[in-house]
Amino acid sequence: MAKEVFFIITIFCYINVNAYIEFEIPRNAFDTDLYENVLDEELCEIQLNYIANNNSMLRATFLDSGLRTPRGILQGNLVDYGNYHECIDISENFEPSVIEGKYCMINVPIVHDLELPTLPKWPEEWPEFPWPELIPKTKQHRQMVRNIKTVQARTKQYNQMFGTDTDMIRVAEDNPLAGQSFRLAVCLPKTCTTKQAIDTLLINTTALGLKFTDEFCRLKNDKPFVPGDYAAMGVFGFIILITILCTGYDIYYTHVLKEDPKKASALGKSFSLYTNTRRLLTFNSAPGALECLDGIRALAMMWVIVGHTYSTQLQAPFYNRSDFFSWMVSFPSLWILAAPITVDTFFLLSGLLIVYTSVGKMSQMGLIRNVHLYYLHRLLRMFPVLAAGVLLQATLFNHLSDGPQWGDIVAHKVHKCRRFWWPTLLHIQNYVTPRNQCIAPTWYLAVDVQLHILSPLILFWVLGKKRSAWIALTLAMLISLTASTVYNYLMEFQPAPVIPSRPDPEDQSTYMQYYYVNTLTRCTPFFVGMLYGYLLNIYKGKQINMPKYFVALGWICAIVVSAGIIYSAYPILQTDWYSPFLDGVINSFSRPGWAACLGWMIFACTHGYGGPINWFLSLRMWKYPARISFAMYIFHYPLMHVVNATSVGPTYFSVSAYFFRFLAHMSTALLVGFVVTVFIDSPFSTLIKLVMGGGPKRTRPEKLVAHEGTNGLNNQAGVVNAAFVPEFDRQISKTKL
Repeated sequence: MAKEVFFIITIFCYINVNAYIEFEIPRNAFDTDLYENVLDEELCEIQLNYIANNNSMLRATFLDSGLRTPRGILQGNLVDYGNYHECIDISENFEPSVIEGKYCMINVPIVHDLELPTLPKWPEEWPEFPWPELIPKTKQHRQMVRNIKTVQARTKQYNQMFGTDTDMIRVAEDNPLAGQSFRLAVCLPKTCTTKQAIDTLLINTTALGLKFTDEFCRLKNDKPFVPGDYAAMGVFGFIILITILCTGYDIYYTHVLKEDPKKASALGKSFSLYTNTRRLLTFNSAPGALECLDGIRALAMMWVIVGHTYSTQLQAPFYNRSDFFSWMVSFPSLWILAAPITVDTFFLLSGLLIVYTSVGKMSQMGLIRNVHLYYLHRLLRMFPVLAAGVLLQATLFNHLSDGPQWGDIVAHKVHKCRRFWWPTLLHIQNYVTPRNQCIAPTWYLAVDVQLHILSPLILFWVLGKKRSAWIALTLAMLISLTASTVYNYLMEFQPAPVIPSRPDPEDQSTYMQYYYVNTLTRCTPFFVGMLYGYLLNIYKGKQINMPKYFVALGWICAIVVSAGIIYSAYPILQTDWYSPFLDGVINSFSRPGWAACLGWMIFACTHGYGGPINWFLSLRMWKYPARISFAMYIFHYPLMHVVNATSVGPTYFSVSAYFFRFLAHMSTALLVGFVVTVFIDSPFSTLIKLVMGGGPKRTRPEKLVAHEGTNGLNNQAGVVNAAFVPEFDRQISKTKL
């Protein structure tokens, strides 16, 4: 087991380092010119001499804030962040300037021919040192001896563990760890380079043969406000102002004038906090609504967040990194390892609802006449929340907090959003910038929009006769499944983002770019959803009498298949996994299989064969998280990174501790989702209805279910599939809550 853990640590370290180098982008979220402008070699020498010879307390502060041995080094941790905030806050008056702290990270390769000084025998051979008179020599000498002996003991232990020479720090070039390096913090005056400071305050790196490279440096106030920050404050400030005015109008009209709320201006109260909150928190069931979808959507969103809680820590340093990876390849971690499958739940719901809410509401010619409105509504409906997320990620999130990992985590994302915001808003980021996405989870929206663009090709036949509908749906399912299967076997993808048995980082990159965010490989659950949507529509409002053995067989198959799909995440993370054939099976059939199992669950629950499962999924408590799930999906990931980036050092991993982190992230997502929904999503939804509901009045179409949204994520109260029947939006906007 120890060898397997060591092998996994090596693989993950190798992947992380290489991935970091490959995806490195200049951190324009910082003032990069500031780092060059503060350098002054002559002034640095003056300040270093003063620190070394005249101010022992200031020197101790610099040393305490920087270089030290990583804690948990024997458990796989190669990172130490020093004391970031203490270093940044250093400010000492000194003529002719002020000595201010600069925090830097350096990479020290493990491969070194670095001999430690031989420890002389004490006390006969111990040299005299000019210690201050107030400090007893013997006490200080003993402390020095203990420190050196500790270093030598740890070096020997380290060398024995990794198979190195016992007299010097050296790792053979063919050792798996040879390509790794320590990431260590250094605190130094801002006028200095890291080499100047280390050579003067610590050791002579040239004489000892110590090699290192600079990774980054940070200074106080190095995150300047840019025009985009002021634009963001202006946009959100205007929204807050409009919200205050609309809320005041709504309350005045309803409670002061005592007028009928239905006669109030829909535009005037569109941003009303009072109305939008009441609409969000009013849980009325509509006839024909699929009640169990609320529970499925909410639980899927929770699974996404708990999965991201753990996955965002994959590259974070741990004191007990070996314990973390031992847990990752163990059976109890299965509920986390299988979390990526939950995204296919949203594809299923999206395909299901688009058919369920369309059949019987329009004709084939009506679809052709209004298809442009369908596309427009689809894009506009998601744009406000998505644009708000992109704008905040590119601007104000950069100023929420700070920490030693801020550049690697948050500032890196800020730069991506400033550079690649347009593919995200156009929903093409999964092809244009798959490795540099502004908000990583939005790849789902891109695939979902692309599938909705293609869906009218199938919907046209679904809206006709039953025979043509079944032929179109079956052909779409078979063609997509066949094409994706052939593609998967030709590309020979690995079956998960990280596979210990395939440590090549290029395999991981290829999997993420050409499989994980690819519309072809992710479309089958959508078409499975369309099949179930048509089936549910056919039997809507009808009583179905299914034999008990058939119902039992359906539930047994659904449970066994879904459990097998979840379990498949366990064997593929073992170090001895190698099966190209099964890799193709998992990549091609696990996602449509998962969608088929959930589709049966929805069908059985809708027609009275769900029992306690239907009762649980239909509880009213799921309605709130289901309605704000779209906002939660967009904002939980950036906020999670902000929280993680505030960490000032490696953490100790334990399952319980990270479950509590999930509870914190989930609570934050629920709160932020509420704010975003009532301030942005709901108001702009009303405006879109007003704009697209203009024109002369026509015959009112059959009322659509106001309970579900066409997006698998979105369950905002309002019309379903409104682009096809824009005149109904106007009716919804006038409906009393």
